[in-house]
Amino acid sequence: MSPEQAAQRVAQQTAERSAEAMWSDDHASRALGMRLESVGPGTATLRMTVRDDMVNGHGIGHGGLTFALADSAFAFACNSYNRRTVAAGAEIRFRAPTRSGDELVAAAVERDRDERDGTYDVTVTAGDTVVATFVGRSREIGGAFW
Repeated sequence: MSPEQAAQRVAQQTAERSAEAMWSDDHASRALGMRLESVGPGTATLRMTVRDDMVNGHGIGHGGLTFALADSAFAFACNSYNRRTVAAGAEIRFRAPTRSGDELVAAAVERDRDERDGTYDVTVTAGDTVVATFVGRSREIGGAFW
């Protein structure tokens, strides 16, 4: 194994171990039925099925819950380095409505990271349809998961 491959393996293991530590205490994401599909250095993918109790008065998925899914994917991505990190800001653009029964997938990717700050792009899809795009800005607050 080359030194680069070894470093990538350690980075992946760090991301997975950080995600395990976060997931064990993330009662909100679990209560909403989110499932952590994958995590890597600066990346994370989560899934959530829109339930009947997640639709609003218009009969479409509540935007706040789509935001919550995107925010959770962002959180796992920006915490993948074993450095405790929180949101400094976020914005979302809703592009298509969701419906009860839709399986939403939020894929977060690190755009940039510099010292204690980072920017992450999250795309939320239902099947082949992009239902939301989210940009999160992170700030490291100090400390580690282990």
